[in-house]
Amino acid sequence: MQRQPRRKCTIHWLRNLLCGILIGAGAILPGLSGGVLAVIFGIYRPFMELLTHPLTALPKYGLWLVPLAIGWCAGFLAFARGIAVALDGSGTVTTWLFIGLIAGTVPQLLRESGRQGSSSRAWLCFAICALPAFALLCFVRYAGTVSVVPNGWWYTFCGVLWGMGAVIPGLTSSSILMGLGLYQPVLDGLARLDLSVLSAALPGMLLAIVLLARMMDRLLRAHYSEVFHGILGIVAASTLAIIPTAYQGSREVLLSVLCCAGGFLLAFALARLEPNTQTGRK
Repeated sequence: MQRQPRRKCTIHWLRNLLCGILIGAGAILPGLSGGVLAVIFGIYRPFMELLTHPLTALPKYGLWLVPLAIGWCAGFLAFARGIAVALDGSGTVTTWLFIGLIAGTVPQLLRESGRQGSSSRAWLCFAICALPAFALLCFVRYAGTVSVVPNGWWYTFCGVLWGMGAVIPGLTSSSILMGLGLYQPVLDGLARLDLSVLSAALPGMLLAIVLLARMMDRLLRAHYSEVFHGILGIVAASTLAIIPTAYQGSREVLLSVLCCAGGFLLAFALARLEPNTQTGRK
């Protein structure tokens, strides 16, 4: 009789580990937001509660935090090298993989945004967020890159942007870093576990998360539907803006289709599996 609860607990532990990996990877991938993935996988609200009310939240979510934290570190740090290699090998195929991941989360995000109803004001928020986000990302992609000289202050800036992306769902921090010419240097530094990059980026990230968490928590409590429709607009804009337009033959097209389908199925399955964010008492 005890096997079933234990098996269920193991499945949820592995589910949270994989979600953490994807959220960590999403934080450093252009066009993808770790915050949005956290929303889709049912992790965002407990995460915000841990940041804003740690004393009451830790007993509730303590065990859930362990696999998520391990997965996030693996996705953000260990996977940085793999992502760098994949982008060098075929940026087009890699991009389609993560477009599939985004697309697989959209059904759950639509349900989340309509949980408290969909008003004309909420859809106005969708448009207000989607149009500027699409214009900005297209400008970053097609108007050329503004290069800056990477140093400790700029690495801290990178960390702050990644922290903002974790707390503000839909903010695609890495796309902005690409436009500044900072993305490749900081990604290479993370892949090498360069202390000069880590010691600047990680404190900046933690500072942004702590400072913005309470603000986002208040916004969600007061304007839940409007905030989530705005997030949906940014997700739609960021996905459209990163769709590849150039392909190197039919083989790359086929691989792109397969990776997109695989990413969609993985994200859809994870979103369908209810999170176990309690301390093991489901």
